[in-house]
Amino acid sequence: MSEFHLTEDQQDCLQELINIAMGQASDQLARYLDTFVYLKVPNIESVDAKELMHTLSQQKNTMAVVSQGFFGYEGIRGEALLVYQEEDSGRIADLLGYEPDELSQDEQLIDISSILTTTFLNVFARQIDNQMSYNAPKLLPSAKDNLSEHLQQMPFSWDLALKVNINYQVTDYSFNCNMILLIPETAITNIKDVLDRILAEF
Repeated sequence: MSEFHLTEDQQDCLQELINIAMGQASDQLARYLDTFVYLKVPNIESVDAKELMHTLSQQKNTMAVVSQGFFGYEGIRGEALLVYQEEDSGRIADLLGYEPDELSQDEQLIDISSILTTTFLNVFARQIDNQMSYNAPKLLPSAKDNLSEHLQQMPFSWDLALKVNINYQVTDYSFNCNMILLIPETAITNIKDVLDRILAEF
């Protein structure tokens, strides 16, 4: 097994931490948006650069992708990609309570992305006694080549990444989007150290 892959105990620990964070984050989002927010149990896997680009290119009917970097203590860092479909683009203003023409669609996408990303990751960080900071969210062209170029411009390698895929569903507005958290190879060892510390406490 590669040193960058999680053991079964580490995977279970991470899954449980994410499940707890999802429960709390969905409650916070529901109160903020004044509607029910459902988060599906996430898929966690290790992927290499080729698999990662294939996964991103398979996002059907993708209308837009918003990317936002995050980083915390103990060398934990990564990138959050919020992937939106064409049919959801017209529902964001209603969801956020904006008046018609109050903000452009691009600004609405950036707003909802920042809310979804920071709410979940702040709750997750508290589970591991950490604190997250964020880069400004950036709206990306959804084409595979543009996503690949965006990731390659970052100051760390995506030869191997830990990928967490979370689906948000807001039933009252028939709104769905995917959040893909990417932890680069350089940070996976740091994540493993945090998980090992938590496991040792039980």
